[in-house]
Amino acid sequence: MALLNIVQEGDPILAKVCRPVKEITPRIVRLIDDMKETLIDADGAGLAAPQVGIMRRVVVLYVGDELVELINPEIIASEGEQQEIEGCLSVPGVWGITDRPEKVTVRGLDRNGDVIVREGEGLSARCICHELDHLDGHLFTEKAVRILTEKELEEYMESKKDAEE
Repeated sequence: MALLNIVQEGDPILAKVCRPVKEITPRIVRLIDDMKETLIDADGAGLAAPQVGIMRRVVVLYVGDELVELINPEIIASEGEQQEIEGCLSVPGVWGITDRPEKVTVRGLDRNGDVIVREGEGLSARCICHELDHLDGHLFTEKAVRILTEKELEEYMESKKDAEE
């Protein structure tokens, strides 16, 4: 396995629509393994193939505590609303408030070609939506209700910390 370079905002690859995976080859399996290693190293919540320069519909992301790999994922159901903070490994240091569904159900294939379905709520739902947006050439900054200033980010993080105590 190898650590991959994460593409940064401004690279035109992040604005392109990814192609579906037609066949799960050893190269796709290696991509998934490398993406998982890269995600863990970057301490992120999710990573989409275009973020590492590959124009295929592949994501790895956390749904709860489970690291899930999805090939050709699609959201098949959503409900509710949430407005929460979001960031991105391809847009370092930028945080914004986005509108996302509170709960989503995603379906895709695993590395063996088997259909898998996962539900995500809260942060997991945001992560699923965020990563699938990457596959269609969209960054969270396009969907942000507003981008937070450094001071707002500090205040937000402090209020979350106080709420957890």
